[in-house]
Amino acid sequence: MRHGFPSGRTAIVGAATFGIGRCPGVSAVDMAARAAMLALADAGLSLADVDALYTSAPYEALGGMELSEYLGLTPKVVDCNRTGGSAFEVYVQQAALALEAGLIDCALIAYGSNPASNPPPGVGMTRQSPWEAPYRPVAPISSYALAASRHMHLYGTTRAQLAEVAVAARRWAQLNPEAAVRDPLTIDEVLSARMISDPLTARDCCLFNDGAAAVVMVRADRAKDCARRPIPVLGAAHAVTHREISSMPDLTVTGAAISGPQAFAQAGVTPADIDLAMVYDAFTITPILFLEDLGFCPKGEGGRFVENGAIAPGGRLAVNTNGGGLSCVHPGMYGLFLLVEAVRQLRGEAGDRQLERAELAVAHGNGGVLSSEATVVLARG
Repeated sequence: MRHGFPSGRTAIVGAATFGIGRCPGVSAVDMAARAAMLALADAGLSLADVDALYTSAPYEALGGMELSEYLGLTPKVVDCNRTGGSAFEVYVQQAALALEAGLIDCALIAYGSNPASNPPPGVGMTRQSPWEAPYRPVAPISSYALAASRHMHLYGTTRAQLAEVAVAARRWAQLNPEAAVRDPLTIDEVLSARMISDPLTARDCCLFNDGAAAVVMVRADRAKDCARRPIPVLGAAHAVTHREISSMPDLTVTGAAISGPQAFAQAGVTPADIDLAMVYDAFTITPILFLEDLGFCPKGEGGRFVENGAIAPGGRLAVNTNGGGLSCVHPGMYGLFLLVEAVRQLRGEAGDRQLERAELAVAHGNGGVLSSEATVVLARG
């Protein structure tokens, strides 16, 4: 009997996005459905092949059933978890296990949201803990600002180093015709932008736009018969450390320090082997924290690691090559777009932003207020 994660025995065979930027007149479920159909076509499969559905509807608690009904599916497995932006990396882990166990044969992971065209009524992250509400935080920004302030206090991280993350993301976005924001951005413009929650300015914060994405997963033995290059899933792990930021064990250490080493061990690789790091960038502090916790640099060195364009095009490590949540797309939850970009890079389909070497990638999702962390390691095959 096999134990542990089925490294390399499942693969992503289809990937697509839809409606990035603004998608007026199209419902969130329709956006997810359109991305799903594009991903299936990319794989050379159809809805008739799908027997598992994983989704996280933005405003619908029964989103798994909603999308199943919309697509006319009767899945054996359906999941609509609530681990925020990390949900989609969690779905890869869960789908890989279900595929390996023979419970399912084809998993569809899809998401669509249109907060820019259809502003939400006030849900999810706007809820405040009774322990934190008296301090009037701006949710969720103030939670991330608290982590940034602590990192600055302990390790000397500067606002200019935070700004490096935003500028690098914009430089990648300028190479991506799908990115929602592509105009030039400088360190000074980030620093001089309107302060939202000290030390984070408006330029330190992710976009709030529309977008949908989907990926399709099958077992490796079937993947070779699909239309496009299969991208094997080598490792996937997940960790939840808290719900509210006031209960985070250490404001500068995230669950990525747990999920990352587990996923790398499953894959049999180290951070030094990785060519592309797709790490959730809801705010400029998060890539710094995740690069440290995933092992790309020592704890406290993240600010210095990203200096001088080190994670921008031509830098030492390619990070968020689509422009990230800061410049490409962030429709409430961003985790699925990390996976799509990693697949495109590993297939060699990224156009002007294509990396010269793209053999191994990590996609790291974040949910809540640094609460839920999930890491997936992918290979070119």
